[in-house]
Amino acid sequence: MDDTSRSTHDAGQPPLVRLTDVNKHFGALHVLKDINLSIQRGEVLVVIGPSGSGKSTLCRAINRLETIDSGTIEVDGKQLPEEGKALATLRADVGMVFQSFNLFAHKTILENVTLGPIKVKGMKPQAAKELGLSLLERVGVESQAQKMPAQLSGGQQQRVAIARALAMQPKVMLFDEPTSALDPEMINEVLDVMVGLAKDGMTMVVVTHEMGFARKAAHRVVFMADGQIVEEADPETFFTAPKSTRAQDFLSKILTH
Repeated sequence: MDDTSRSTHDAGQPPLVRLTDVNKHFGALHVLKDINLSIQRGEVLVVIGPSGSGKSTLCRAINRLETIDSGTIEVDGKQLPEEGKALATLRADVGMVFQSFNLFAHKTILENVTLGPIKVKGMKPQAAKELGLSLLERVGVESQAQKMPAQLSGGQQQRVAIARALAMQPKVMLFDEPTSALDPEMINEVLDVMVGLAKDGMTMVVVTHEMGFARKAAHRVVFMADGQIVEEADPETFFTAPKSTRAQDFLSKILTH
């Protein structure tokens, strides 16, 4: 990705997502320690690190699937609401794609994608259907629109889950290890869709073990360990010259295979 595309994100606009002094405990375990992080509009931020480093918790905190103990999280200038209608509104602005696809088994693929816009946004069914079909085409599964989730491969189901999140027309998309439950041959079909979204300028926070994706699509890589952000840099710098011994150790283990 060339430098021109990187520099467009900092055009004097406030960040789309801002975490300030965020802390989170699970019992005695301190899983997020004083996290400070800003994500610019149109930026693709990839979060990597060893298991148990707090990556998924960080991702889930951004749309309040995990509550935080202290600090603040803002999306588009608004602090995360505690609960109720304001939280539902905010969640509509923050798309989320998980490891598991969480599709409704008894609804068709198209119904899965159109449910949110109709129920949450009050979109007319015909308009939602047109939007849904265009998004299924965008992720490459338009021919599966009338099938049930069980009839699709894991890679297809995950692409439907991405289309479902996009149907809410979110301002930012969160991906929590979206390929880790997939068979190896299906991983690239999902990553290709994500690379396409990145090229289209979608703001994305991606927790992943896929270093090829991080190198290809990220504007910035954040490396976490033990609940802290240890290092952040552009992909080229991070992968070729990591500064911290923790990151060097992590990369030496995973890039040798």
